[in-house]
Amino acid sequence: MSEHPQNDDAAANLFDETPDDDAPDGGPVREADMAVIEAGSRTLRTPVPLTPDDGVPAPPKDPETERELREIEGELTGRWPETKLEPSLDRMTALMDILGEPQRTYPAIHITGTNGKTSTARMVEQLLLGFHLRTGRYTSPHVQAMTERISLDGQPISAEKFIETYRDIQPYIEMTDNAQPHRLSFFEVLTAMAYAAFADAPVDVAVVEVGMGGSWDATNVVDGSVAVVTPIALDHTDRLGTTPGEIAVEKSGIIKKDATVVLSQQPVDAATVLLKHAVEVDATVAREGMEFGVVHREIAVGGQLLTLRGLGGEYEQVFLPLHGEHQAQNAAVALAAVEAFFGIGTTRVGPLDIDTIRGAFASVTSPGRLEIIRRSPTVVLDAAHNPAGARAAAAAVSEVFDFTHLVGVVGPSAEKDVRGLLEAFEPVFSEIVVTRNSTSRAMDVDALAALAVEVFGDDRVQVEARLDDAIEAAITLAEDEGAYSGAGVLVTGSVFTVGEARLLLGRK
Repeated sequence: MSEHPQNDDAAANLFDETPDDDAPDGGPVREADMAVIEAGSRTLRTPVPLTPDDGVPAPPKDPETERELREIEGELTGRWPETKLEPSLDRMTALMDILGEPQRTYPAIHITGTNGKTSTARMVEQLLLGFHLRTGRYTSPHVQAMTERISLDGQPISAEKFIETYRDIQPYIEMTDNAQPHRLSFFEVLTAMAYAAFADAPVDVAVVEVGMGGSWDATNVVDGSVAVVTPIALDHTDRLGTTPGEIAVEKSGIIKKDATVVLSQQPVDAATVLLKHAVEVDATVAREGMEFGVVHREIAVGGQLLTLRGLGGEYEQVFLPLHGEHQAQNAAVALAAVEAFFGIGTTRVGPLDIDTIRGAFASVTSPGRLEIIRRSPTVVLDAAHNPAGARAAAAAVSEVFDFTHLVGVVGPSAEKDVRGLLEAFEPVFSEIVVTRNSTSRAMDVDALAALAVEVFGDDRVQVEARLDDAIEAAITLAEDEGAYSGAGVLVTGSVFTVGEARLLLGRK
C-alpha cells in the first residue's frame, strides 16, 4: 500500500472540513467545495471531453444570479438532510395544501427502487417527449448542480427559474415551518419547488423519482397513475429494513389505488410484498419477465441494440446509448411505464409508434452511469454506491470494454456497505486507488484503505487523500502499462465522487 505525500497546501484545504450533521448529502460543505473544485483545482491531464450535451447545467454567467443561487442553496442546505427519514408526510401535506395542491394538476409516473431510478426516469422522460408531451422530471441526488434535480422538457431549469420558484413559495415555506414542530427538510422544500414549477409550466406529465423509500418520502404526496419499482436491494438498511422484503414494504407505499404498477425483476420476498400491496389497492400489475422484458440485446458501438417486448408488442432494432444489461432492463421498464401511461394493456391494444420509440431511446443520456469521460487512457465514471450497483457496473465493464488492466478510483460514503462494494469490484480491478470526495459523508481514507487492503491485498492498493491526486495517480498507473496495453480507469463509489470527477476532468 502506497501513499502520495501532500505537496499542495492550498488544494489540500479542499478537504479540510467540519462534518455537518444537518447537511443533506454533504450539505453546505459540499456546495462550497464543489465551487473550489470548479474554480481553483489544478487541471488534470485530459483532452476535450467526449460526451455530448447531457443536460448537466453550467454555472450562471451573471454574477448576481450566481450569488443569489448560492444564497438559496445555503438556505436549503441549512435544513434537515435528505438522508433523514421521518415517518410523516404532515409537513409536505400542509405545504401542498396552502400552495393549492400543485401536484394534483398533472398526472405523474412515480418511480422507486434501489438502483436504476434516475436512468429509468430519464428514459421515461425522453419517451414522453418523443410523443410531444411537456414533461417535468424530478430526480436526486444531483451529479454537479442542484438545479439539475428539476427538469422541464428534458432540460434542467435555469438558475433564474430556480430562484424565481423558490422566492415564489418561500412565504408559504415559512408559514409551514412556523406551524409545524419541525421545519421542512431540504428534500421537502426541493420537492415542493419541483411540484410548483411543474404546475407553473404547465407540464402534461411529471416523472418523479422517490428520494428514499416510498411511503413516507416527500414525493409521495403525488398520486402516480403509474408506479414503477426498479430492482430492490440492500441499501439504507438502517432506515428502510435489513432484507429486500422489509425494504419493499416501505417502497410499496407509492402504489396507489387503481394505478398500474410496473415491476422490474425482484428478489422473491420483495416481489411478494409488492404484489400483495398491489392486490390490496386494486392496482394493475405488469411484471418484467412476464408481461414485458428484454427479448434480445447485443453490444453496439456506443451502446447496445435491443429488442424489447412491451405491453403492446415487440419493438425491434432499438439503439440505447448506455452500457450494461442493467440499462437494457431499465429500458424495458421505462417502455412498459410509458405504455401503461398511455393505457396500453388496459384501455388500448397494440404497440406505440416504433420510430418514435427508437428516436427517444437513441437520445437518452445518463451522466455518471458508465460514462466515458476521456480516452488514452480511457476513463469511465460510474455512480455505483452499493454492492448491487457495483456488481452491475463490474459486469458491464467486463462486457463492454476490453480492458486488460483496470485501475479503480473509489471514494464511497461512510454509511454504505463499503466492504460489499469493494468485493464486487475486486475481480475487475487490477489495482485500486482509494480516496474521498469533499462531502462530510465521505469515508475516512485511512479506514477505507485498511478495508481495501483486506479485500485486495497490500500490493494492489494506493492511497490518495485528494480526489484530483487519486485520478492523476490512476491515469499514471494506466499509462505505465503502455499506450496499447488496453489499460483504463473507473472512477466510482458515490454520486458525489463522480460529480466532482466530472468537474476535475473538464465536464462543466
